Amino acid sequence: MILIEIMKKVSIIFGILIGAALVLTQFRYAPATLQEQLTTSRETAITQAIQKVSPAVVGVNVTKIQRYTSGPFNDPFFEYFFGRQYEKVPSVGSGFIVSEDGYIYTNYHVVDGADEIVITTAGGERYDAEIIGLDRITDLALLKIDVDNTPTLELGNSDDVIIGEWVVALGNPFGLFDVSFQPTATAGIVSGVDMDFGLQEGKNYQDMIQTDASINSGNSGGPLVNADGEVIGINTFIFTGGGYSQGSVGVGFAIPINRVVQIMAELEEKGEINWRFTTGFSFQEIDRDLARALDLPINGGLLVKSVERGKPAARAGLQVGDVIIEAEGVQLRSEHDIRGVVEQNYLHVGDTMNLTVWRKGEKMEIELTLGADS
Repeated sequence: MILIEIMKKVSIIFGILIGAALVLTQFRYAPATLQEQLTTSRETAITQAIQKVSPAVVGVNVTKIQRYTSGPFNDPFFEYFFGRQYEKVPSVGSGFIVSEDGYIYTNYHVVDGADEIVITTAGGERYDAEIIGLDRITDLALLKIDVDNTPTLELGNSDDVIIGEWVVALGNPFGLFDVSFQPTATAGIVSGVDMDFGLQEGKNYQDMIQTDASINSGNSGGPLVNADGEVIGINTFIFTGGGYSQGSVGVGFAIPINRVVQIMAELEEKGEINWRFTTGFSFQEIDRDLARALDLPINGGLLVKSVERGKPAARAGLQVGDVIIEAEGVQLRSEHDIRGVVEQNYLHVGDTMNLTVWRKGEKMEIELTLGADS
């Protein structure tokens, strides 16, 4: 009996010692565990997206040669006496690498008129860039540098963008890329989609993505990415109550990446895009009086007056007397409407425009392929 009692007491004491050891162990390692938790909590989808994207974002350094007259009043009249002078004017922008062999997406206005383009990559490497293709209308440019196996960005789907989702704008504001040799990142949300501005200084800005992520001078051409690190647009311009500005107030706009990919593919193939096209028909706007005179059961549309032989309209089967009601699902009432359809859809030579036509009491669909304007 005595032995049994002794064993019980030993067991109790042993249990107490083990419990105490466990408690001490927890106290001993608690600080490290807490530190790990704090460190982990700092890692968010935004920080991970920035880490994923940054290696493929580049600074675009442009040099332009500007002519001026070295004389009184800077008047061309004095060129004869004082001569014509030239100066190098530097500017900066952003871009991002989309292929391992060095293709780069950026804005047209970043490299327009450039005499020299130097790309700075993350880490500080510098490369002379070649212009593969330019398009003023869409404000896009395709560049290339001579590299192999370089980091690239993953392109997302701008048709799936959600208003309110987190986004990050990366780039080279005010040339800061050359200070740290890494892109500057600003975060925000998608503030709006399908923002149409039409033609602005010869550039057609349609279906733009709006964001409140800060975009400043030098950010143009850089990527706007979602929380997964996928590119959904190219940061292009900002807007203030007084118009376009170089200071960010949280109203910035990006060209949707789906449109960018479409344009860049043609720039890579042809170096340019031919926006001068012909349809091969003439038309007259239909008002209420003309609709009544022609006994048309529709109000609006474009009456086909002539069709040129051998031109796109003739090949599509369009006939004199047809009334074009819609183009690409948009109701037509004026020449402005059909021009808007072309601009909205970036239609150009070789593209197909779907027309809804009223002919002899029936509706029919016609596909018209735009031809080159000779």
